[in-house]
Amino acid sequence: MFVFGGRLGSKRMGDFWVLDTDIWQWSELTSFGDLPSPRDFAAASSFGNRKIVMYGGWDGKKWLSDVYVLDTMSLEWTELSVSGSLPPPRCGHTATMLEKRLLVYGGRGGGGPILGDLWALKGLIEEENESPGWTQLKLPGQGPSPRCGHTITSSGHYLLLFGGHGTGGWLSRYDVYHNDCIVLDRVTAQWKRLPTGNEAPSARAYHSMNCIGSRHLLFGGFDGKSTFGDLWWLVTEEDPIVKRLFSTSSNDLPQNKDSTSLNKDSNSAHEDSHGRHNAVVELGKSLGITISFSSPGLPVVDEMDDKEFLNLAYSLSEVKPSISGRATHIQAIEALRNHWRNSNPRLIPLKELGPLLRDYQRLITHNYFANDGPRSEFISTSLPGKDAYQFYHINDFRQLRMDDIPKLLTEYKQLRLPD
Repeated sequence: MFVFGGRLGSKRMGDFWVLDTDIWQWSELTSFGDLPSPRDFAAASSFGNRKIVMYGGWDGKKWLSDVYVLDTMSLEWTELSVSGSLPPPRCGHTATMLEKRLLVYGGRGGGGPILGDLWALKGLIEEENESPGWTQLKLPGQGPSPRCGHTITSSGHYLLLFGGHGTGGWLSRYDVYHNDCIVLDRVTAQWKRLPTGNEAPSARAYHSMNCIGSRHLLFGGFDGKSTFGDLWWLVTEEDPIVKRLFSTSSNDLPQNKDSTSLNKDSNSAHEDSHGRHNAVVELGKSLGITISFSSPGLPVVDEMDDKEFLNLAYSLSEVKPSISGRATHIQAIEALRNHWRNSNPRLIPLKELGPLLRDYQRLITHNYFANDGPRSEFISTSLPGKDAYQFYHINDFRQLRMDDIPKLLTEYKQLRLPD
């Protein structure tokens, strides 16, 4: 991961760093060639196998419109000479590499206005033999209002824009912060509003948002008064995160009524569910993902149905299985949980990690989501009154690193056991 520039207090930075994610070590690099001037609020995007393109920024005195390409193997910077019409200089914009073009949207321009224009830069791919040039794109649909400090992430055939900082209009000087989701459909070349079926994160700008598989992860931001440190997932309804929450909600329904009779008895609940249904369908269509509304499975398996968990419990306890079953199951489970609470993380064998991770997720579900209603697309990773449990969304224990095991066990020991 390469980092260039930024600001410390009132000083603009021009230093260049790399984080080696194999050994998690930072190194300051000495680069050469056409070195960019110190700046903040620039935007960059990787392309090809080894290059990064950076555009614009603010050097403390003026807005910038220069384009630099970095070769991450040779560490050589090259300023790209672009002919023809140029976008207005800006900072706080986004730069997103889309196949052979760099798309730049919004930002704060020369003189301070908030911009809402979209530009495409060609000529970055050497094999194409194209002369570098900018083209302004004016696309149909419900486009975003002018803004800066927003994010754009790429997911399949769509670009997803979230949040940002704008103003109240031509005659208004007050700040406006956004929390809307707007999709740019690459196939139809149109902007589309993306409704979400539940309460979205609070309005913000200068946050980070990344696409991880089919999920979008939002962190932090600023709303003009407060700096945020919250984490949110934007997901489709069929995502395991949502399935867990829907399934735990359905487990709390009274046993003498099935879900059909409950829906008939509660018109308001039906309407609320229908509204969420439509929003989730719209999200799925916008992201190009097929969504099924069949009954979700049970990603968090009840301890009485977790055979591997029960077999381990009996093997590590002195409890003997009996014909009656449940009473001895409970005794064996209690013994296993006490075993883990007294365990040294260095001594936990590999065969126990799968059952341990599932029981950790099970206890979190019982403790925090047992009485909650179903959640829609935006899911906060923080739990009520507690720090976020960082391993709750892991699907397989093989995703754990060795240094994760002590952390997992520490969080497990803090969980309240069911009565």
